[in-house]
Amino acid sequence: MTTVDRIYRTTRDGERLDRIARAELGSEKGGTVEAILDLNPGLAHLGPLFPVGTTIKLPPRDTRTRAADVPRIWGS
Repeated sequence: MTTVDRIYRTTRDGERLDRIARAELGSEKGGTVEAILDLNPGLAHLGPLFPVGTTIKLPPRDTRTRAADVPRIWGS
C-alpha cells in the first residue's frame, strides 16, 4: 500500500482527479491516479467531478524523474 504524504481538499465544484494529480504530484500518468484511488477507497464512487470540500489523501510525489534528468537538445 502507498503511504499518505498529505491531504488535499477540493476548493471548488467540478475538480477532477487527473487535474489534481497533475497539479499536486506533477503527473497524472504512471499509476499516479491509481495510487490516489488506492489510498481513498470509495473516491471513485463520487464520479469524475468532486464537490467542494472533498478530502483526498495524496501519495508522495514521484522523484524518479526530475527536470535536471531530462536531456535538452539545445544545451543547458
